[in-house]
Amino acid sequence: MNNLNSIVIEGNLVSAPETHVISNAPSMCKLTIANNRFYVNRAGETVQETSYFTITAWGPTAEACSKYLDKGRGIRVVGRLKQDRWLDADGKNRDKIVIVAQHIEFKADKKPRNPKEGPSSMNLEDKSPEETQLIVDSLSDELEEEAEMPMSI
Repeated sequence: MNNLNSIVIEGNLVSAPETHVISNAPSMCKLTIANNRFYVNRAGETVQETSYFTITAWGPTAEACSKYLDKGRGIRVVGRLKQDRWLDADGKNRDKIVIVAQHIEFKADKKPRNPKEGPSSMNLEDKSPEETQLIVDSLSDELEEEAEMPMSI
């Protein structure tokens, strides 16, 4: 029986998406987001805590991320945690927790982009919330099987 493994997280992309084409596998897109948390410490000062997370998306979701997302864009990710393990050059065991995306919502841009900059500058602001959700939902339907693909880059 599977244990519960689910995460919902929001953040802003710290760099442009990295798309990788792997032979005999669907496209893979790697994203890194910054997630900010604010709290008040004992001295009454507001403190910002920033954490960075790596996210992988597969297939049509990866392709949509590559096409529509740029550095700074806000996203909300629903997915699962996965622990990648490997041996480094010194033979030491290494590991990293990544988020495997099952659903990604694109948050509205704070500033409009110039459409002459190319496809990566396109956004969904001109779409209604219903249209945007349909696009994202249609992409995530095929993701479940593809999300099980091992990452080998």
